[in-house]
Amino acid sequence: MGNVEKRKSQGPLTGLKVIDLSQIMAGPTCSMLLADMGADVIKVEKFPGGDDSRRMVPPTISEESAAFLIMNRNKRGIALDLKTEAGRKVLSRLLQDADVLIENYRSGTMERMGFGYDAVHALNPRLVYCSISGFGRTGPYADRGGFDLVAQGMSGLMSITGEGPGCPPMKIGAPVTDITAGILACVGVLAALQSRASTGAGQLVDTSLFEAGIVFTYWQSAICFATGQAPGPMGTAHPLNAPYQAFPASDGWITVGAANQANWLRLIEALEAPELANDPRFAANADRMRNLPALQAALTPLFKLRTSDEWLRRLDQAGVPAGPVLNIAQMHADPQALAREMIVETTHPVAGLVPSLGLPIKFSETPGAVRRAAPVLGEHTREVLREHGFSDAEADEMAAQGAIKISGTAKANTR
Repeated sequence: MGNVEKRKSQGPLTGLKVIDLSQIMAGPTCSMLLADMGADVIKVEKFPGGDDSRRMVPPTISEESAAFLIMNRNKRGIALDLKTEAGRKVLSRLLQDADVLIENYRSGTMERMGFGYDAVHALNPRLVYCSISGFGRTGPYADRGGFDLVAQGMSGLMSITGEGPGCPPMKIGAPVTDITAGILACVGVLAALQSRASTGAGQLVDTSLFEAGIVFTYWQSAICFATGQAPGPMGTAHPLNAPYQAFPASDGWITVGAANQANWLRLIEALEAPELANDPRFAANADRMRNLPALQAALTPLFKLRTSDEWLRRLDQAGVPAGPVLNIAQMHADPQALAREMIVETTHPVAGLVPSLGLPIKFSETPGAVRRAAPVLGEHTREVLREHGFSDAEADEMAAQGAIKISGTAKANTR
């Protein structure tokens, strides 16, 4: 198969070599996206122990951490003790011709191991060095550790999440700053690689959970900049448009996005409530926002008159954006999620058939894919060491010294 055909079959990043030193979620999100798009991601796990998400149990699938399995598909895994000279020697050799390094250690850790940006840039000036941290590598909080909960609180997200004014601060259910920091890091890596294409030089890409939380506050920050007042939580309602929220039907909840004037008028028609069109409190979007509690009070009894399915059919016929409120299991079975290949399966050497989430970016000419399951700890250590010039005898010696781990699923060369 030629290079063009190979790239088309394996993704747009085929040929890119990524060394992933990150763990748990933010960094693994970045490396997973790169791997799904075709990059060869070599996940370097600490030894002993491995990625901390291996111990985020329950739940497990055949005693393998479900949390680890879902974040690390499409990656080859090796296990190194970077406190040993042999472990650091292996990492140095991997970095010599790598395109990207991803790390999410606390500030100073990589430098103490001899793999800070300056040292790695001297070793491989073309390498893009991606650092993901709690607060970024500069500023007064640079040395602090970071967690999604803390970032959600400090970025303002928890102050705008909840049922309404006066409610306790509420964390968004998903670890949005972790996941978004990984996505921002992926964007930064791809931008740095584009720059390298013209300059030949790599650079440091630096992002954080704190900044990932801040970017979710565009609308609320706009309000605060304009008014000098910090907005608070509004339940499912929108801070700038109405009605744009969830409403209870007779048997559950639906979301209704009648945010602009045309959709408002269509909604009135679907509700069979023409009197609302003549109510001055609801005449224009600004009026509806000023009178949002009254608007909610007027609409809620009307939505309770029919079932969710009935409303979704009526709203669809009227051209009003609406949808059901699905739980996670229902989302997994949704025909659109299945049609978009967002639910996929891989075969794991221990856990067997493992379901996972698919790649949310589609390419017409170079489609990405979920090709392999997450690695067993040290599963590809021998394979990767061979590719970088280490003999099986050298690998066995390092394993005996405790500098590396070779999984029992990895077979020695019998030639």
